[in-house]
This record gives sequence, C-alpha cells and structure tokens, in this order.
Amino acid sequence: MSSQAKIVLTAGTLALGLLGPAMAADLSPAYNDPPAFQWSGAYVGVHGGTAFTGMPNPFADRNGLSGGVQAGYNQQMGPAVLGAEIEGSYLGGAEHDVRGGKIKEKWRGAAKAKAGVSFDQTLLFGTGGVALTKFGKGDNVGSVDGWKVGYLLGAGIEQGFAGGLSAKVEYDYVRTPDVEATSALGKSKTTIGSHELKAGINYRF
Repeated sequence: MSSQAKIVLTAGTLALGLLGPAMAADLSPAYNDPPAFQWSGAYVGVHGGTAFTGMPNPFADRNGLSGGVQAGYNQQMGPAVLGAEIEGSYLGGAEHDVRGGKIKEKWRGAAKAKAGVSFDQTLLFGTGGVALTKFGKGDNVGSVDGWKVGYLLGAGIEQGFAGGLSAKVEYDYVRTPDVEATSALGKSKTTIGSHELKAGINYRF
C-alpha cells in the first residue's frame, strides 16, 4: 500500500471515530420538560355547600344548603395569580336573629377580587369584594329589607387537573350592616354576619 493510501485510510478512520458519537447523539430522542401548569384564562363553574349563622356547627337546623354558579378570569405572573370573579348563590333560608324574631337569607350575588400563590397545580387564594344579599321574613317578623349591600372576605384552595378542570374549597364571611326588620317589638336594624362553606368545580378555557 502506498504512503498516500495509508494517509487517506488513517484520516478516514479518524473522521469516523469523531463523527460516530455525534451521530449517535443526534439519533437519541430529545427530552423537553413538560410545560408548567397555567392558571391564566377565563373560567365558569358551579358550587354547593352550606350557609350558616355562626361557628362551630355549620350544619345546625337554622342553617341552609347553598348552591350556585360562578365565572371569572385569572392572570398568572410567576407564582402569583390575580383574578376577578362574579357569583350567584341560593342560600337555602339560613336564619338570623333580630329583635323579636328571625329573618332568612334567600339569595346572594357577589363581585370579588382574588389574589393567590400557585404551587404548580395547587392554588392558595384570598378573596374580597361586595355582596348583595336578599333577606326574607322568618318567625315573628312582619317585614324585612329586601336586597342589602355588604362586604365579603374569604379564602380557599383550588386544585387543577388536566383538561381545564379544577376543584376548590372556599370559605366566605359576609357582613351586611343595618338590615331593618319589623316585629311585634317594633322596627330594628341589625348587622348580619353570615358564613358560607362551599366546594366547587371550575372549567378553564
């Protein structure tokens, strides 16, 4: 074999030795981290639970089963999540004492701001806003204010799932000042403090 042929053969062997690992690396399957879970976007959902007068027993006879719908929008910025939500609820006639009798909570609408921290698919959040509650007559009450404005504070936890679904548990406290009622003892104004514990399902899109 001539010296030129030996040089060409040696160079080819070296080239194959260098290109082999690179070609093998190119043929290996690429791995990409899965995209992080996102809370951003609009959602709609339903909820159900109990509306009650006070702690510690939300299931006493004076309380009512609640249920309703909600819709909102979240914007995620890193781990922080900000949002807004509106909801409407039937309150099941939860009773509250007033002078000389009782009144009942019938319906509630609320507009709320939300702020929370996400841990991937788990969201811890607080909420606050304005609530509009409709009251009805209870025992020994002849008349009562209808719709009254109050304020709402709450907190909850929400767990996200695939397909845009999430499930939440939320507690809200609603304080409605100066609810006027008339009983045999005359007219009175009472500040009503109400609690609601509910579970819900949301669909994000």
